[in-house]
Amino acid sequence: MGYALFQTVGGWLADRLGSRRVLAAGVLWWGIFTSLTAAVPSAIVSAVLVLATARFLLGAGEAVLFPASNQFVSRWIPSEERGKANGLIFAGVGVGAGSTPFLITYIMVHYGWRWSFWMSAIIGLAAGVVWYVIARNSPEEHNSVSPAELRHIQAGRTVGRSASSGAAKESSPSITAADDRILWSTILSSKNVWAVTLAYFCFGYIAWIFFTWFFIYLATVRGLNLKASASYTTLLFLSMAACSPLGGAISDKLTKLHGKRIGRCGIAVFALLLTAVFLTFGSQVESAGLASIVLAGGAGALYLSQSSFWSLTADIASGSSGSVSGFMNMGNQFGGALTASLTPAIAARFGWTTSFFVAAGLSVLGAAAWLLVDPERALAPETKPAPSL
Repeated sequence: MGYALFQTVGGWLADRLGSRRVLAAGVLWWGIFTSLTAAVPSAIVSAVLVLATARFLLGAGEAVLFPASNQFVSRWIPSEERGKANGLIFAGVGVGAGSTPFLITYIMVHYGWRWSFWMSAIIGLAAGVVWYVIARNSPEEHNSVSPAELRHIQAGRTVGRSASSGAAKESSPSITAADDRILWSTILSSKNVWAVTLAYFCFGYIAWIFFTWFFIYLATVRGLNLKASASYTTLLFLSMAACSPLGGAISDKLTKLHGKRIGRCGIAVFALLLTAVFLTFGSQVESAGLASIVLAGGAGALYLSQSSFWSLTADIASGSSGSVSGFMNMGNQFGGALTASLTPAIAARFGWTTSFFVAAGLSVLGAAAWLLVDPERALAPETKPAPSL
């Protein structure tokens, strides 16, 4: 619950303070509390409570990263290229998740469990510092952006103005704040926002089955040994990493050729329906190996839709892309939280096949929710700034 709420708070902060500060602070915060996790003495009184508190605070820093990154995308990336940008961001998540088990296992075996946290913290702290040094909130602030590149970005950008520019926006004060941010009353009354949040709730429910239960399912239900289960789990993350940028590239191409209705909504509907097919078929295949491959394909199909969620919120939310995407991602986290308790409960009572059928049903529901989204309807009237000369 707390992690989900921090998503929205992080997006709101990014809209107010800019993505440079919030992303750097989030990564540095994450690195600090990761190191504190390793620093907790094993003999300390209430060690479990101290560790739980440290992990909770770590999550608070981590939660701001995705909505803040979407705010960055909305200011730096033209609308027709946001699918590829978001696809690459989430491909990084998949590559990181796929490589981490091997790296962490090696460190733990050779240097102990504390060093796995120390190394993670060092990487996080270094990333935060590098980001703060080289990043800027908007292309207008960056000395390395050429005039031609700046004109290209501004021509395709859907924000009325950048966070730091002095250009005025002609918009009704009942819809937007003075600095291009949209009022929460407008956000919460938007059919688009609620529809995409419902769809992302369904996405989160399915994704967290793969994150939390896939390995256990392969080992306990399909009877695979730990090595085989780990290999197929790695295949799962590689599938996600490959399909995120692929889905983003397809989304951008279709958007350019046929408009956002096809490019953003169409690819998401197709991907979620394809996910439902993979989940239904994979749960009934006799061969454990084939079932693992098919279900991993379902994870890849699901992530074909990933960039559509974030690109859409950047497109419709103007200067409040962080807040809107954070609210949407809160739905994802609620879906993941429900998965943690409901999936094993369904499996225990009705079997794992039923658990996958429920996930397939939610995938269809998510596709239906996307049909209610109008990607051309922005939350505030769109006014693009005049290109710099």
